[in-house]
Formats: sequence, C-alpha cells, structure tokens
Amino acid sequence: MRFWLLKSEPDVFGFADLVRVGREPWNGVRNYQARNFLREMREGDLCLFYHSNAKPVGVAGVARVCRAAYADDLQFDPGSRYFDPKSTVEAPRWSMVDVEPLIAFPQVVSLEALRGLPEWDGSALTRKGSRLSVLPVEAGAFWATLDAAGLSLEEVAGLG
Repeated sequence: MRFWLLKSEPDVFGFADLVRVGREPWNGVRNYQARNFLREMREGDLCLFYHSNAKPVGVAGVARVCRAAYADDLQFDPGSRYFDPKSTVEAPRWSMVDVEPLIAFPQVVSLEALRGLPEWDGSALTRKGSRLSVLPVEAGAFWATLDAAGLSLEEVAGLG
C-alpha cells in the first residue's frame, strides 16, 4: 500500500462533497507528472485529501483509491474544459482513479501544522512552489498527519 495527497479547492469539490457522493473519479488532471502519479496508484492506496485555496489550506480527511488508473473520459468530450483533441481512445493521454471517503478530520490539519511535523521535512508539499495536485506521501508523514488530526488508535486501526 502507498500513500498519496490529492489537492482540491473546497469550493469546487471538497472532502464534504466526497462524503456526500461516496465515490468519485479524480479526473481533470492535466499535468504529466501528476498524471504519472495517478497511474502509479493501486486499489486500496490511501490519500490525504488536501483543501487548497482555502482558509486554512490543509488536510481535511482520508480517502481510499477504489479503482486504479483508467482513461479520463473528459479528455474525449469536446464540451469539457479538459478536452484534449490529441488524445484518442486507443492512446489516451490522461488518466483518473476513483476514490471514496474514509475519515473526515474533526478540523483541517493546516499546512502550517504540517510544516511543524518533522515527518514532512523535505516533502514536495512543504517546499515553496509545489503546485502538483497529486503527490506521493511517505508513510511516516501520512501517520503523523492522522495523529495531528487527533484521531484515536481505534479510528485508524483498519487503515494500515
């Protein structure tokens, strides 16, 4: 099992929206490095759901990958802002995964709080200028974030 961070603006699609719908494709990623991370994801991998462009920015909950990478259907839709005319069904350029919510944090674990955790030192998220919407996360940073959220051992026992 691997650990990831998924960024989304909560006014576009926040963790509460994921809880409401129950399962959602993580589509519309149009950066090759982030796409490659999506392609590395496997069913059962765990994701920190990060609210960007919010007050405060930070991790709002945990989601699980419930379907590994497959072709992002928005790339084929001429009416979508994510349409890619160079992409074909035979050779899709863009991928997506499906995620489902696991745990909503009692409050957001802010980026400032993450920067204070030694497990996040040197991570892509805490470096200035990191803009990718999908990032790998070290196991220690993942578990330290759950601890910072104040989750009990019982609440996280089935995750890892």
